[in-house]
Amino acid sequence: MIEVFSLLLFFAGTLAFGIALGRYVYVRQGKLRFQPTREQLLSWLDQAPVGWLILDQENTVRFLNAKAQRLLDIPSSYRSSLSLDDLNNHRVLTDLVDNVRDRSKPQRVEWDYGQQELEAFAFDGRQGSVAILLQSRRSLEAQLDQQERWVSDVAHELKTPLTALLLVGDSLAGTVTDQNAVLVERLLKELRRMQELVGDLLELSRLENVLPVEGIQGESVDLVTLIRDVWHGIKPLADQKDIHFQILSEGTEKEYQPTVFADRRRLHRALLNLLDNALHFSPAGSGIEVELQSNADWVRIGIHDQGVGLSEQDMKHMFDRFYRGDSSRYRQHRGGSGLGLAIVQQIALAHGGWVYGENDSRGGARFELRLPIRSAL
Repeated sequence: MIEVFSLLLFFAGTLAFGIALGRYVYVRQGKLRFQPTREQLLSWLDQAPVGWLILDQENTVRFLNAKAQRLLDIPSSYRSSLSLDDLNNHRVLTDLVDNVRDRSKPQRVEWDYGQQELEAFAFDGRQGSVAILLQSRRSLEAQLDQQERWVSDVAHELKTPLTALLLVGDSLAGTVTDQNAVLVERLLKELRRMQELVGDLLELSRLENVLPVEGIQGESVDLVTLIRDVWHGIKPLADQKDIHFQILSEGTEKEYQPTVFADRRRLHRALLNLLDNALHFSPAGSGIEVELQSNADWVRIGIHDQGVGLSEQDMKHMFDRFYRGDSSRYRQHRGGSGLGLAIVQQIALAHGGWVYGENDSRGGARFELRLPIRSAL
């Protein structure tokens, strides 16, 4: 997502890092605490590779760095005693600032100014002050396009040799002796794992570069039917551990058939990853519950297992790439790409929703996927 990527890369990389560093520098030997001056903080912001404006409650510009001045084509003579109304694009920025103050949370806007494609993030401060981060969309989008092309090219380049190796492995499997059967089986297992990893990386790259809602091809999806289809695909694995499955919904299935407007294939993938994850952590003879709830705007899909729950480390990193958790927490370990929950998160964000995990009060872990009922997909 361009918005999330921009916010983390530039805001966290400049203001958040600078202020966090500026809070204190702790030296163990002398226990020295360093408090930077206001001038030092402003000097860091002035050298930032993105534009920064700081406005007071009357929309007077209290700080304007060199990058913002260049992006907005502001003459150097106007760098002091400047009002928001004096700026180029002031109407766009005024609406942005008003929205921040009305909603008391960060806002984003993008627009074209001459030959430039700009975007701005605004952050609410104290006593009506507002900080605005400015940057060019063109350079950021070029970086994201280059990243997506690189990952896509690498994935496609790896697909061909992996497919060829799998064909060779399948041919060998028909002619092996008892002595090397185990080795060939291990070879095929690792090749399939690498093939899955390549596919997951390619899918994750595509999802991360999709704008919420706009990049999704949607259709009306019956959730009860879809969830049962997903479970049917992994039921043989559940049967091996004698794990039962139940859908809990508001009323009977005939009365309650929640639907969402979504990309069926990707939603199937998200539910598959969540149910497979629950299956990983479920002890033999236990059960998995899927709870469906909805209102006029949202549908909530809660998946509860009866495992040992989430550790503190899991809570921090479960949606990170390649994070697999502590294998000692569950008995049956099946190797995966470590991208399952990261893909679920990106699918949720692409649909304008979100996903989170928590420890259930009844024991075990519970993941909840929330999706908008209707959206302009």
